[in-house]
Amino acid sequence: MKPFLDALADAIAAATGTPFAPQSTRTAHGGDISDAFTLSDGTRSFFVKTQPAARLDMFEAEAAGLAELAAAQAVRVPAVVAYGSVSGRAYLVLEALPLGGRGDAARLGHQLAQQHRVTTARFGGARDNWIGSTPQPNGWLDDWVAFWRARRLGHQLALAAQNGYGGALQRDGEALLARLDGFFSAYRPPPSLLHGDLWGGNHGFLDDGTPVIFDPAVYYGDRECDLAMSELFGGFAPAFHAAYREAWPLDAGYAVRKHLYNLYHVLNHANLFGGGYAAQAQRMIGGLLAELR
Repeated sequence: MKPFLDALADAIAAATGTPFAPQSTRTAHGGDISDAFTLSDGTRSFFVKTQPAARLDMFEAEAAGLAELAAAQAVRVPAVVAYGSVSGRAYLVLEALPLGGRGDAARLGHQLAQQHRVTTARFGGARDNWIGSTPQPNGWLDDWVAFWRARRLGHQLALAAQNGYGGALQRDGEALLARLDGFFSAYRPPPSLLHGDLWGGNHGFLDDGTPVIFDPAVYYGDRECDLAMSELFGGFAPAFHAAYREAWPLDAGYAVRKHLYNLYHVLNHANLFGGGYAAQAQRMIGGLLAELR
């Protein structure tokens, strides 16, 4: 461990221009993908994630996503300090932010709407990244429905088939893919800058109430995707949802489309964790198909 920590200290010193001699490490809990800890010299602290060296591309993608969110100057994100690999381990070093679970939820809603007003010409991203530990393809497409069909639901259904989830899930999933246009007959979203993995565990607040978002899976897509996931597992205060809608009202069709967008994450959970998620996805597909009758 010491050679790895020494290499991290050198990387931090090179990135910050100030010598760094760590005196303590504190394990961070809550993540299920990377090992994480806080590294401190008594004056400065940094948050470090590690993975096997072969997964450096995961950290490169996360660093790129955080940089893109930071450039939007909307919601605060942790600053990227350094990333690389040494001694068989990949690492990502971020500024250490003292986060709590309570803060200015309304401010987060307004700032997220501001972030979503950052748009580009097409849907997708400059690079592929990850949703949890699942590869997430982001190749650019001009058409949002085609993007959601190929890069999101179709991708997860193909993974589900590889993982042994066939039968009705695949049959009804294919039927849904063929009829996606029915959810967008009068709705044409712009390609908004998305966090991409906005569940409750990926946001927090500084002591002064400032909202922070982290662990992104950034791409450009329908802003409803972020809002839908914020509802999937809960964890966001009512003031957040009210403030977002005040800043940028949602289309009436969101009430149905949010299930279409959350289906992607439920399928991903089925592929990652198994359990009852495949059955939940099957029920969601059935409900969505019923909306098209």
